[in-house]
Amino acid sequence: MAGPRNIRYSASPLLTSRTPVWRSKLVVAMVGAAFIVLAMRAAYIQVFSNNFFQKQGEVRYSRTLELPATRGRILDRNGQMLATSVLAPSIWAIPEDVEEQPQQWQKLARLLDMPLAEVKRKLQAEDKTFVWLKRQVDEPTARQVAALGIKGIYQTKEYKRQYPEGEAAAHLVGFTSIEDHGLEGVELAFNDTLAGKPGSRRVIKDRLGRVVEAVGTEVPPVEGRDVRLSIDSKIQFFAYERLRQAVQEQRAQSGSVVVLDAQSGEMLAMANYPSYTPDRLTRRGSAALRNSALTDAFEPGSTVKPFVAALALERGIVTPSTSMAISTSGQMRFAGAVISDTHAYPVLTVSEIVQKSSNIGIAKLALQMPASDLWELYSQIGFGQRPQLPFPGVVSGRLRPWKGWKPIEHVTMSYGYGLSVSLVQLAQAYTVFAHDGEIIPITLQKTQGEEAEGAQSARGVRLLQSEHARAVRQMLRMVTSAGGTATRAQAQGYSVGGKTGTARKLDDNGTYSKQKYRSVFVGLAPVDQPRIIVAVMIDEPGAGRIYGGDVAAPVFSDTVQQTLHLMGVQPDLDVKPQIVADGPGKATQGGAL
Repeated sequence: MAGPRNIRYSASPLLTSRTPVWRSKLVVAMVGAAFIVLAMRAAYIQVFSNNFFQKQGEVRYSRTLELPATRGRILDRNGQMLATSVLAPSIWAIPEDVEEQPQQWQKLARLLDMPLAEVKRKLQAEDKTFVWLKRQVDEPTARQVAALGIKGIYQTKEYKRQYPEGEAAAHLVGFTSIEDHGLEGVELAFNDTLAGKPGSRRVIKDRLGRVVEAVGTEVPPVEGRDVRLSIDSKIQFFAYERLRQAVQEQRAQSGSVVVLDAQSGEMLAMANYPSYTPDRLTRRGSAALRNSALTDAFEPGSTVKPFVAALALERGIVTPSTSMAISTSGQMRFAGAVISDTHAYPVLTVSEIVQKSSNIGIAKLALQMPASDLWELYSQIGFGQRPQLPFPGVVSGRLRPWKGWKPIEHVTMSYGYGLSVSLVQLAQAYTVFAHDGEIIPITLQKTQGEEAEGAQSARGVRLLQSEHARAVRQMLRMVTSAGGTATRAQAQGYSVGGKTGTARKLDDNGTYSKQKYRSVFVGLAPVDQPRIIVAVMIDEPGAGRIYGGDVAAPVFSDTVQQTLHLMGVQPDLDVKPQIVADGPGKATQGGAL
């Protein structure tokens, strides 16, 4: 084989050519420029934008953890819990860190009470860095989940609300969102007080999300404050149960009941039926969530007649014993309309007009006074004005200015048509009679001290002379006595007084229905020294009875007796009440609509 060929480099034109000077300078310049750019970038990062890049670095290992504040409790007047918070950890995951372990996933799904397919869907979500598996589980479940030891599954400390009184106080107490913000009732009205303020602390975490070290100063949470209501949970429970029983027995659409302390203005109970269980709520748009006693207005019917009688006494037009010619036919024509009573009464005293609930009698009283006087009294007792209660959705009702009343409206307003009120407004209006002529403010919060014996009298605004208020109280007592429209309102051992109301409802076409009614009763007890006011409304009773004396008065009777017993009020009667027969055409049906 021939040896390697000898190459003469000097013979190659490429190797013998001289490199241009500009080319080497260009290369050197480019390398120098690159170094200058790198130096400027380093200076920009290290000097001019140091804070920004430090923060970006911290984001990758430093976290600010929120320290949740415990929400305050809602208590009744005696310190019994109506709402409280309990620890309820929430389970979350980093999907990209979770290893697929079919057996472990099945156990996890079973513990969380979720379909396995849903667990898989969440763990295979597009967001690979965070996903909630289940919010607010109980502590035993959280411990069992932790014991599975599944990589990428974590827990966060959260709190869940519990409501020991359940549906009995649901409309009053309300509920919170899963983030612990008040959405309804007292939870919403006093949210700023109950919620507190969360704290925070800075920590360093590793790539698996585990806390390695705490840094900086910890800001402790400010715990929420408790709210003590004027409600008595025992009275609340009994009133709700009795209302529920009445609505079911009467096959009614719904019902409401309000119990007020007649001296302090404190609300002792406020219940509605149907109700719901706050901590097991699934449908939050349901009409059953409305606190109808505060948020629904209705025409009060004959329950306003005592105010017309009181106004006539106040103006000196009549006395309780003044006799008035009513009607031998039970009907009266006025301004093209027919006003009727359920019975024909030739002559009645003013007291008997209220006792028998005569529409004609009260209309004749009203026509002896200017419409402006009637409007002024209705306004002063709160009709057409929003009650001063820190509660969401409180309605003002409807009371048109008197200058716009037609002549017939001057009459219909006297027996409760043409205006609308809430049940709470109606109950507060009756404090005028219970408080000897003064209307007093009402409150949802406890105002009396623990050491107080008996009710502390609230300061009110005088609307009637004391003797006139007491005279009307005796008229109300006659309503519940033999010959009145509400003998079923009597309570064993206690004297009671009140007024029935049975108002037709408006149909969708704007005319009054002949089948749909609201049955109302509002009254006080004991009569001589009133301690409580109870108002009851049953909407659309469907079991054959419609009158307030038949449908609502029995709820009043039982609620009064139980409430006064729980308050330790001594009975003022020595004999049992005599209940008049309550069938159709009997004494309890003796009043007007």
